[in-house]
Amino acid sequence: MKKITSLFLLLLSICSFAQIKGTITDTKGNPMPFVNIYLQDTYTSTTSNEQGKYELNVKTPGKHVVLFQFLGYKTEKKIVQAEKFPQNVDVQLIEEDIQINEVVISKKVNPANDIIKKAIASRKSNGEKTARFTADFYSRGIFRVKDLPKKIMGQKLDFFDEIIDSTRSGILYLSETVSKITYQKPDQLKETIIASKVSGNDNGFSFNNAAQANFDFYENYLDFDVKVITPISDNAFNYYKYKLEGVFSDENNKVINKIKVTPKRDSEPVMEGFIYIVEDSWAIYAVDLTIKGSQMQNPALNSLTLKQSFSFNNATKIWSKNTQTLDFAAGMLGINISGNFTYVYSNFEFPDKFEKKTFSAEVLKFEENANKKEDSFWETIRPVPLTNEEATDYLKKDALQTKKKSQKYLDSIDSKRNKFGFSDIIMGYSYRNSFKKWVLNYDGPLFSTSFNTVQGWKTQVGLSYTKYDDEKRTFTRIGSRFDYGFSEEKIRATGSFIKKFNNINQSILNVNGGSSVNQFNGSNPISNLINTVSSLFFKNNFMKLYEKNFVSANFSREVANGLNLNFNAEYSERKPLWNTTDYTTIRNNDLYTSNNPLLPNDYVTPAFDKHNLVKTSVLARIKFGQKYLSRPDGKYNIGNEKSPNIYLGYEKTFAGTDKKYEYDLISARITHNLSIGNKGNLQMNFKGGKFFNADNISFVDYKHFNGNQTHVSGGFDYTNMFNNLPYYSASTNDSYFEAHFEHNDSGYIMNKIPLLNKLKSQLVLGFNNLAIPNRNPYQEFSVGLDNLGFGKFRMLRLDYVRSYQNGYQGDAIIFGLKFLNFAE
Repeated sequence: MKKITSLFLLLLSICSFAQIKGTITDTKGNPMPFVNIYLQDTYTSTTSNEQGKYELNVKTPGKHVVLFQFLGYKTEKKIVQAEKFPQNVDVQLIEEDIQINEVVISKKVNPANDIIKKAIASRKSNGEKTARFTADFYSRGIFRVKDLPKKIMGQKLDFFDEIIDSTRSGILYLSETVSKITYQKPDQLKETIIASKVSGNDNGFSFNNAAQANFDFYENYLDFDVKVITPISDNAFNYYKYKLEGVFSDENNKVINKIKVTPKRDSEPVMEGFIYIVEDSWAIYAVDLTIKGSQMQNPALNSLTLKQSFSFNNATKIWSKNTQTLDFAAGMLGINISGNFTYVYSNFEFPDKFEKKTFSAEVLKFEENANKKEDSFWETIRPVPLTNEEATDYLKKDALQTKKKSQKYLDSIDSKRNKFGFSDIIMGYSYRNSFKKWVLNYDGPLFSTSFNTVQGWKTQVGLSYTKYDDEKRTFTRIGSRFDYGFSEEKIRATGSFIKKFNNINQSILNVNGGSSVNQFNGSNPISNLINTVSSLFFKNNFMKLYEKNFVSANFSREVANGLNLNFNAEYSERKPLWNTTDYTTIRNNDLYTSNNPLLPNDYVTPAFDKHNLVKTSVLARIKFGQKYLSRPDGKYNIGNEKSPNIYLGYEKTFAGTDKKYEYDLISARITHNLSIGNKGNLQMNFKGGKFFNADNISFVDYKHFNGNQTHVSGGFDYTNMFNNLPYYSASTNDSYFEAHFEHNDSGYIMNKIPLLNKLKSQLVLGFNNLAIPNRNPYQEFSVGLDNLGFGKFRMLRLDYVRSYQNGYQGDAIIFGLKFLNFAE
């Protein structure tokens, strides 16, 4: 009985997803990829693959009118009388005979401009027709590598050796999804993934989704790395030139205008190619547009091409997007990667309205066993057939995956990777057991050796053991670090335990203990590398340190969507430290300042007295309007640029050596990153707090502000620091308020300035303010250029800063070296 039921369901499945299939070629017999194929006056559609093959799923036998549409070719109409499936229909497309209207073209009259003006005037009304819909959605993503080098900067690049061919080329990543989507402009989305497939990973969940494919040319901008101006945006004529290439008629005898789109300035975030506009309705018929990576402020990207095709339904009178492709090419350090995303929309419905609870914070979820669908399921539901290369990749990687799961294979790979070399003593070493999912890691001293005047030259080594679970994305880690100061002649050790319980609410427990040397400012405003250079070459020892012997525990989790709580408790003994060396690499008679931030010329008085204290705190982070993706392997939050992030904190200390060390602190912080269209981004950061019963607390517990006296910055978050403020000059145990603003024009202004636009840089304007009691407010104004560099390497930033406090205080030039953030 079970076999009969299974057979019946299989037959029902085949009937439900019957196919019209075939190959599409041009008149020379060349296969035509990404042809738009759909049933007339329906929302059943598909596209051809790179070999010109297609499969159109139809639900019933009988008469079907199938249309084959490709830009630059005449739309072919085929009447298919299908009594049984699959039905094979091969098609040959003929180039379109595009005619130029008999108009007089002069320097003062451009017919393309008139068409674009009408398309802009009709943009909102045309966009509103598809502002609310449900649809079936299919996506496929593929990344390829070509001529992959064997080494980069002397390091072997052998991660992909088993999946690429002898020319070191091949598919790195291949995945597919089938889903149902519900959408309402501007940003309401609900997507349910029915099936997900990742080549070589039977537990894989593809990240392909409809939100990433939502490129709407009826909006003013397309969201890429920057806001890209669309050719029919309100201000399009400030950025584009247009030329009417010709007109042709589609299968419904509607006149289509083919318009060439050219940027006025190649340095701006605009596209080049063709847009096709329907006469009278001025709706979009198709787009074929390309943008260069340099125009998107993305030096690693060479180019990106976006194509869309729309079909007209005589019943609804709506032009709807049914196919879309996104092709890109990128390269850096000899690694050349290309990729393609194919998207197919079908079975549209356009309701007048949705019920109130249709949309929620959960924008995407997976059906149960979405990643466990058999090949037979995919063969019936996949709208775009696999190419031979893609089919081979699935077979090859699925077989390789079975092999990779075996202990014999994993042990052989580990044996190769676990080989120990002499250089590992100073650089670091890892020993891995992939079958049992654990790794033992040794951190060598090479990249953790630095200099400060308290310890002299100091070096660190670390040991850790990690047990991990790939499927649940959890881990447990036990580790220790050993720190030795050669001038101080003292070794310190710390131990840690960290456990991530799950990937749903991000519950993490972190326990630490031991003896460590810390900056007074726990935010570590000066890095070890910068302090080393500043001390040894300029005799500016800005880093001020104290010793902490401690045990602490921290637990954090998301207790509700958008609400994270962090609890921390610490018992510590704090000890003052003194300089132990005056070593320098240059001849300089200047003295190092003392290790007392309050008395830089006093080498005897400590910054505080030795004491013990218990410190507890709770921090709440609130993200209003946070949306998220639900996957079986975790919850992935999505930011909401419309709402700020709010942080509320309370800190209390007790059990101090003396009652005077105990205090209470309440604090708050608001951050917001506001997009201003194509004019850039405004980043804001406000902080405030108030101490209670803190008149005589230790300087360790003061509120310290992130100053800078080195004129060097890591270069990423400038809204969390003051560029010209001495490190501990404003530290307080009272109330405080700081405000940071930074506007990055994303090239909006710089792209328009002759010669300067060759820099492909971004203009950055900043303002910082600090207010504490009994002191005039400190203020900074800055102007700078970001995204500086050469070719694809743009890791530099340069700022001029002027500071004021009760009048003019000083100037500074800040060098932003973004690579320092990776080096630390």
